[in-house]
Order: sequence, then structure tokens, then C-alpha cells
Amino acid sequence: MATHFTRRSLIRGITAATAVASLATGLAACGGNSDAATSTDSAAKTGEVVIGKVSNGAARQTSIKVSEVKSISAELPAALKKSGKLEIGIGALPAGFPPLAYVGSDQKTLTGAEPDFGRLVAAVLGLQPEVKNSTWENLFVGIDSGKVDVAFSNVTDTEERKKKYEFASYRQDNLAFVVPKKSTWNFDGNYENLAGKTVSVSSGTNQEKILLEWKAKLAKKGKKLTVKYFQDSNSVYLALSSGKINAYLGPNPGIAYHNRQVANTPNATRTAGTYSGAGAGLQGLIAATAKKDSGLAKPLADAINHLIKNGQYAEWLKAYNLSNEAVAKSEVNPPGLPLDNS
Repeated sequence: MATHFTRRSLIRGITAATAVASLATGLAACGGNSDAATSTDSAAKTGEVVIGKVSNGAARQTSIKVSEVKSISAELPAALKKSGKLEIGIGALPAGFPPLAYVGSDQKTLTGAEPDFGRLVAAVLGLQPEVKNSTWENLFVGIDSGKVDVAFSNVTDTEERKKKYEFASYRQDNLAFVVPKKSTWNFDGNYENLAGKTVSVSSGTNQEKILLEWKAKLAKKGKKLTVKYFQDSNSVYLALSSGKINAYLGPNPGIAYHNRQVANTPNATRTAGTYSGAGAGLQGLIAATAKKDSGLAKPLADAINHLIKNGQYAEWLKAYNLSNEAVAKSEVNPPGLPLDNS
């Protein structure tokens, strides 16, 4: 989950609801038990996808022309092609995680970089995108049960997940530590700097697995790292501002977004270091996630590579200020977070 990039300015007039949602960025990237309403788009029919619609300033609204590529849609499993729909899973309940996935300024549209990219891919495949929002845990339940065909939800490619899922990569995955702006602590890429610190992380994420691995290594050296969990982003940032925790480890896109939103407030925060979501020695990747042996990874990757080749991918990234997370190509099941750390 996350990346080394700086985000340009985001709109000033963000609503209170979206401001609260912005704090959830790190929490969902990588939980509850209900689904939000499905939203249906007409991109497959119109040949145009509107990026950043009702995004409340998290993106510059951009219309991108994209049409079905018959040679790619022909690769789809017969049942999916016959249905004419691509059920896209997003795990953004309860609060969302701007700029990646959240409810827009109209208080009903699921917007953000992830659902928008799913809509672009669906258009290349000639399918009607139907976006379904759920909690992080239910996102995977939806894939397992066939309720959704593919997840575009900041899912990290890991070797553990490959036991059940297949992947088509589309964005770099980097993590970040967020601390109060006044804090002098920095990660500096060295887990030993976490000794004596109290850090929050979201349960069930790859960043949790990495943090717990560091905790175990420190314990072997007689040093302590305390890991704390909170139910929602508000609780995380309240704990951070009150000094109950020293840092929070989450996806970099959301943390960079959050830093901008609170920059001129008493609770200003800053990034205290970044780290690959795949651990040391391997660049982490975010990937479209489908059920293993579904036959979807190849057409998904081909659709993504079509978008890369023809410039729509770059337009999408630019609209959300995520250009520094670009990948040169989409790969089917590329190396991911290793089993010994996933």
C-alpha cells in the first residue's frame, strides 16, 4: 500500500464529512460487515470515463476517452462476457480513504482513484462497471463468493494472497509513517529506530505484517515496540495528537493527502519516512485482484497495458496527483510481499 511522492495542493473547500473520511486513508488500504449500495456507470456505452467526478478536490476532474478493445475483451471468460457487467469491489467502508476511494461531495457517488481506474478498465473490456463498496474484510468475502469479479481497492500483491487470488498490477505500493508535525522522530528506513515507540497500524493489512515482523526482531534484541489498534481513523489521529501513540503506519497516498488537509491546523502532521509495501529489497505493487483461476488476470493486465500505452493511464494518475506511483507495465502475478513477511 502507499508511495514516495508529493501531492500538489488539494481544494480548500472540503466538507466536514470528507475531511473525516480523509483520515481513514491508511486504515482501509490494505474493515465491519455491510455493503454499500452499488453504483452503475455508463462508460462502456459512452466511450468516456469522467475521472475525479464529485471528488471534492482530491482530483482534477478529467474526461478520458476510452473504448472497448475487441481483441482484449475476447479474452474474458465466457460467462463474464455474456453478463456484460464487471462487478468491481471496493473496501472503503465505513469512512473511505481519500484520495483512493470514498463517497463524493454528492454524498452518494463512490469516487476516488481506485473506482475510477476500475471504470477505465471496464471500458476497455467493453463491460458495464458496477461498483460495490464494502468493508475491507468483506471485500475478500465478495471475491471468494463471486459477488464481485475484481477488486480495485489498494490491494497489495503478496505471495500469501496468491494462494487464493490472482493479480494484475497497476500502481506502486509504498507505506509511510505519519507523526505530529512537531515530532522530531524519523524512520530513516531503519526498523531499529522504532525501539521504545508506540505505533498504530490497521489489522489485517500488509503493513501490520511488516510492523509485527519488526517488533519480533526488536524483541530478540531485548528492545520493545508497542503496537496499538484502533477501530477508525478518527481514533488513530486523536491518539496521535494526544501523544498516546508516536506514529501511525499506513499507505502513503492517504497519509500525504491527510498531511495536506491538516497542514494549517493545530493537529498538523508530517511524513516521517516511507517503506516499500513488499518489504526490503522489493518494490511493492498494488494490483487488481480476482479469484485464483478465474481467468481474469490476463485480460485485466492487457486492458491496463492498453491504457498505459495509449496515455489514459497517465491522465488518470495525473488527475489524482499520483504520477509518481506509475508502473511501466501491468504484470500478471508479479513477485509480491514474501511469505516470510506476508
